[in-house]
Amino acid sequence: MTRRILISAPVVLLAALLAATIAAPARADCYADYKAKKGDPLQLSYGVIQLSGGACASPRAAAPEVSRRIAKGGWTLLTVVSIFGPDGLNQRKASAGANFLRY
Repeated sequence: MTRRILISAPVVLLAALLAATIAAPARADCYADYKAKKGDPLQLSYGVIQLSGGACASPRAAAPEVSRRIAKGGWTLLTVVSIFGPDGLNQRKASAGANFLRY
């Protein structure tokens, strides 16, 4: 006796979307520029940091990762300015100085 399994169209569509999402390459080179503060007396800083996949979605999504990583150097995140790819690195390198890809 042979059993038939019927799969509805929405289930097939959902499975196809899931497979496409998993197969899609992650955004490999994603960076953020940020502004931060530290200490007494007050120090302000501008930096550039490389992000992991999920944090690349928006400045808001990047904020927790940036905040956590720069805190190791005693910095407090003020804002994530923007998210960009490798094409934006050279124009920000001089402004970031010592905090260019430091964290």
